[in-house]
Amino acid sequence: MTFEQLMDYAVEQNCSDVHITVGTNLAVRRYGVLHILDACPTPEESLAMIYTILSNDEIKRVEAGEDIDLGLMLDNEIRIRANVYHQRNNLACSIRLLMAQIPDFEDLGIPDCVRDLASAKNGILLVTGPTGSGKSTTMATIVDYINKNEAKHVITIEDPIEYIYPHNRAMIHQRELHRDTDSFASALHSSLREDPDIIFVGEMRDFETIAAAITAAETGHLVLSTLHTSSAAQTINRVIDGSPADKQEIIRQQFATNIRGVISQQLLPLTDGTGRILTTEVMIGTNAIKNLILEDKVMMIPGAIQSGRSLGMHTLNDDLLRLYKDGFISWKTAQEASYDPQDLEKTLGLATPTSYQF
Repeated sequence: MTFEQLMDYAVEQNCSDVHITVGTNLAVRRYGVLHILDACPTPEESLAMIYTILSNDEIKRVEAGEDIDLGLMLDNEIRIRANVYHQRNNLACSIRLLMAQIPDFEDLGIPDCVRDLASAKNGILLVTGPTGSGKSTTMATIVDYINKNEAKHVITIEDPIEYIYPHNRAMIHQRELHRDTDSFASALHSSLREDPDIIFVGEMRDFETIAAAITAAETGHLVLSTLHTSSAAQTINRVIDGSPADKQEIIRQQFATNIRGVISQQLLPLTDGTGRILTTEVMIGTNAIKNLILEDKVMMIPGAIQSGRSLGMHTLNDDLLRLYKDGFISWKTAQEASYDPQDLEKTLGLATPTSYQF
């Protein structure tokens, strides 16, 4: 099997990820489940597959012991994000297949209120979720919506660049870590001198990046970013607790002032096994939410979200119950996805779980 044949197979089977490891079988992830393939290329064939996507300079860096992150468009117009790394004295490569076309909000099932959040003039809008939850695609949809509807200057800082945005109504400049800039934080500081309206930071990985993002929001820009958190409340705690102890109070105040919204999401398997569906929690930075953050009452955020349903907010449990009642997901899937399964059962009035479809 050649690399091109492997990619064609992955696309045909609706796979999200492909794994190539020198010396062992190929593997793919389909609808969230990992499958080890029967195909076991020779070490030379596996190495040739990995080198297919690397430039000569990147091959030299890999052979010198470096790990490589890259994003590129293949000849068959498949766009991928890849990481080449070393394990057991051999090379391995993990490849994420990106959607050929950026979907719109309706395609993904993203709530309508996110359009308003994406049209904000300043503040911080975060998309959060575990690895493989579709954060990159949701963020691409938000940026694409801005591109089609807003005459704005957008700067993206990514590791690596994933989706490509041709100029539409917006002008979009995309910077890649280790190619165009040394770090998220330095690129954020630099971007403030580049006349942006909107700054997309691929991930808020550390305090320096968080602080720079908040500064950008405070100076009148809309900042978009992602975090690996499973709920709005956990996102707030991660931002504040991830800061040095002597900086946490000021970060709390700044974050409360500038937060526009948090979209937390997961991709869950459909009951009929034909794919996955998006489930979300949406928090909007209302005055009530801001006050809870300022007063360090983050545990009360879910209640405030439920009280704000008329504004478009909903908790993860609200959305899980909707998907379960509509027959999209099983009760077991809903329970496993919930960060508060007891509340989920209570909301449904579930006294005898065995009476429900698993």
